[in-house]
Amino acid sequence: MTLRLKINLIVSLLTLLFVAAMLALQVRAMRESVHEEVVAANRVAAQLLNRTAWLYAAQGTPAMLSFLQGVGRVRSNDITLLDNEDRVLYSSPTSVYKTGRDAPDWFAGLVSPPPSQLSIAFPGGRLMVLSNASRAVLDAWDDFVLLMLSALGLLAVVNAGVFWLVGRATRPFADIVHALNQLESGRFDVALRALPGTEAAAIGAAFNRMVGMLQQHIETERRAVRAESRLSESRELGRWVDQKIEQERRLIARELHDELGQSVTAMRSMALSIAQRVQALDPQAEQAARLIAEESGRLYTAMHGMIPRLTPLVLDKFGLVAALEDLVERTRNSHGNVQVEWSLELELDRLRLDTDTALVLYRAAQEGITNALRHGEAHRIVLALRGDEQSVELALTDDGRGLPGPEAARETSTGHYGLRWLAERIDSLGGELRLEPAVPSGARLTVRLPMRAGEAENTNT
Repeated sequence: MTLRLKINLIVSLLTLLFVAAMLALQVRAMRESVHEEVVAANRVAAQLLNRTAWLYAAQGTPAMLSFLQGVGRVRSNDITLLDNEDRVLYSSPTSVYKTGRDAPDWFAGLVSPPPSQLSIAFPGGRLMVLSNASRAVLDAWDDFVLLMLSALGLLAVVNAGVFWLVGRATRPFADIVHALNQLESGRFDVALRALPGTEAAAIGAAFNRMVGMLQQHIETERRAVRAESRLSESRELGRWVDQKIEQERRLIARELHDELGQSVTAMRSMALSIAQRVQALDPQAEQAARLIAEESGRLYTAMHGMIPRLTPLVLDKFGLVAALEDLVERTRNSHGNVQVEWSLELELDRLRLDTDTALVLYRAAQEGITNALRHGEAHRIVLALRGDEQSVELALTDDGRGLPGPEAARETSTGHYGLRWLAERIDSLGGELRLEPAVPSGARLTVRLPMRAGEAENTNT
């Protein structure tokens, strides 16, 4: 049911109620009018006949009959003359007013007053006067019919006018519905014209604002999708670059260890051999040869210090636990005033890590130790590795200066990309990184990574 039809039905119902109330009042007035007319006519007739009956009765019944025939029809009354034996000598003639027509019985019963009867006795007979409201009721019926026809005409005119006016007032809503259907079909550039009417104009303005905001949100979503796609591509590219960098670093470390290391060792051996041979013959040559041997030794030591920073070769050969133990031992040797503790809280035969997970855990330990020594100036470092069949966790706690405040962190954030790189690598593996203050002082770095199926590594080898 449309709004237009609902309004027309409401107006029709109210109009019908109004017409019904007016007709009820009119019927009541008609009933009172008919009652007054019939009662007044019956009273006048009774008074007239009561006074004249005795005058004509003295002259005999024929004189009374002659009088009644001369009087004829009395309005709203039926007069009957009876003799002493109740034989009808006279009856009033039928009314010629609107002859052949009568009001419906239901209407007559609605407006007719109760019938009244008067009996006037005289010598030789009696007169019967009975009220008759049929003509008055017929007049009331004619007025009622005219009123009904007028009411129906008024109802039709009012409904036609309301139907036209409501249709004109609700015409803008069709435009709104059409615009909503277009919006539902995917057209987000639809706009409503300036609609007539206060309510329609307000709805149209709100719709246009909604479409504008929707377009902005859609554009924002598109930009977010594009940015997320670009970020995903950048992450993929970053992972690929990291893999290539790790491969190159591993290649360089192996070249340094296998090729350059052997060459430097051979140079040192030959220099020592030359020094021994020319020791008695040429002291200067001996000194030069020993200098070459010393420089070769220092070069070999520096080269071996560079290899773990490039890539932990021990990680590929002996696994994560051995690599972490080597990292702890080298830290103890290079920082004698720092106490480094190491604990393993899992069963070695249950630890199976793929290459990427093991490398990220090693880099996390390496970055944590570097930050604790360089920025935290720690004197005690505790490194622990724990885990189960679902995940593995590496925790590093120090007693240094702790995490910097917000302002200090903003001032020193430029150029510190170690933790950022580590966080992205951990996130790409589906893990979690937490950096929080330690109690009573220092910082705590926790890295949790899930166990992944892939290139398995048994750290118990």
